[in-house]
Amino acid sequence: MENEKKASAISDVGAWGMNIVSSVGIIMANKQLMSNGGYAFSFATTLTGFHFAVTALVGLVSNATGYSASKHVPMWELLWFSIVANTSITGMNLSLMLNSVGFYQISKLSMIPVVCVMEWILHSKHYSREVKMSVIVVVVGVGVCTVTDVKVNLKGFVCACLAVLSTSLQQISIGSLQKKYSIGSFELLSKTAPIQAVSLLVFGPFVDYYLTGKLITNYKISSGVILFILLSCSLAVFCNVSQYLCIGRFSAVSFQVLGHMKTVCVLTLGWLLFDSELTVKNIMGMAIAVAGMVIYSWAVEREKAANAKTHHSHAKNSLTEEEIRLLQEGIEKNPLKDLELAEDKS
Repeated sequence: MENEKKASAISDVGAWGMNIVSSVGIIMANKQLMSNGGYAFSFATTLTGFHFAVTALVGLVSNATGYSASKHVPMWELLWFSIVANTSITGMNLSLMLNSVGFYQISKLSMIPVVCVMEWILHSKHYSREVKMSVIVVVVGVGVCTVTDVKVNLKGFVCACLAVLSTSLQQISIGSLQKKYSIGSFELLSKTAPIQAVSLLVFGPFVDYYLTGKLITNYKISSGVILFILLSCSLAVFCNVSQYLCIGRFSAVSFQVLGHMKTVCVLTLGWLLFDSELTVKNIMGMAIAVAGMVIYSWAVEREKAANAKTHHSHAKNSLTEEEIRLLQEGIEKNPLKDLELAEDKS
């Protein structure tokens, strides 16, 4: 039992590690690919389509070689999930275009309370006071790190709301589908990736044209661009797989809270690799955020231990059906006797 717990803990850490490394790596690769100082490939939605196309190809090869098994999930659920996921991607891109960076960051931070409310509405999930307090600390810390100017306009506000709601629903749906159909994270991803890839590659260029005013057909491809697109797609496979792994193992709230570790890593690597400014405000915010993540981890473990103790106590103080049956059989076979008179009472 102890070995199983250790193996589970190691695999949990591995999933988080893969998600953080791949997510930070893909951000760094995309920064070089899409920035004006790099290759100025500004077609974010189409690039996401490339990501899911490569992910779908990996899933197809995995199923063909027998590495993973294909389980049945109704097509309407896959289509519904793909629509929600693509709405999330498009909404985030539109929010980034129409809003200031400060408001965009605030909208991303709002996903944590939105996920909490959605899980409470959809799954009747409740959170302890310690978990709620740690979430507030994380939100404040990341807010101090990232939020600068905050300008709001109606179109940007609507797109931000759409992005937050769809992203939160997507992350909750991943865990729900995995539990509902007893399907692994990679198997679910291999089913949804082809639908997302086709839809994003068809509609992505139009969305990108609306966002940037540029057509991808007019972009001049070079060997460096191809290299970074391949690197970005490779990292996207690990990022997508690890996201499904993490949400399958943990809750969507945990994924959001600990996922802000990526923000801290991105800020630090941006300072080390791209000469980005790292101010006292950034450092203070990162320290608060990390403290909040540590408190959150402690609070979740405490909540789990309390629930396990309650369950064990309840199980200990209640008889199972099998135990009741054995007692009844014992009474029938051995009628009660009065110890003083030694006479049957039956």
